[in-house]
Amino acid sequence: MNVRATTRETNGVVIVDFSGRITLGEGSAMLRAIIRELLAKGQKRIVLNLAEVNYIDSSGIGELVSGYTTARNQGGQLKLLNLTRKVHDLLQITRLFTVFEVFTEESAAIASFG
Repeated sequence: MNVRATTRETNGVVIVDFSGRITLGEGSAMLRAIIRELLAKGQKRIVLNLAEVNYIDSSGIGELVSGYTTARNQGGQLKLLNLTRKVHDLLQITRLFTVFEVFTEESAAIASFG
C-alpha cells in the first residue's frame, strides 16, 4: 500500500493525515517534503495524524526525528496524533516517545499549541 497524505488546517494548526506505510523511499521522502514545504510557507504548528499508518521503518522514524528537529530549529512545533499500536510500541522501544508530544484526541493536540 502506497503512502498517502492530505493536509487540512484547523485554528491555525496544520494537520497532515497520513495513511499507508512510511518506509524507505516514497513514504519517508513524502514525509520530509510535506514538513519542509509547510515550514517554508510559514506553518509552524504541525500535527501528524498517524491513525491510518500501519507501518513505519527506521527510515520513517528517522524522518519523524528530522522533521521534529527541523521544525524546532525554525521556531515551530511538530506533534503526533493517533498512533497505531505498532507505531506506539516502536516509539517506546526507540525511546522517542519521550521526545514527541503524542495525543489521542485531535482537539487536545490543537489546544496544546496554546
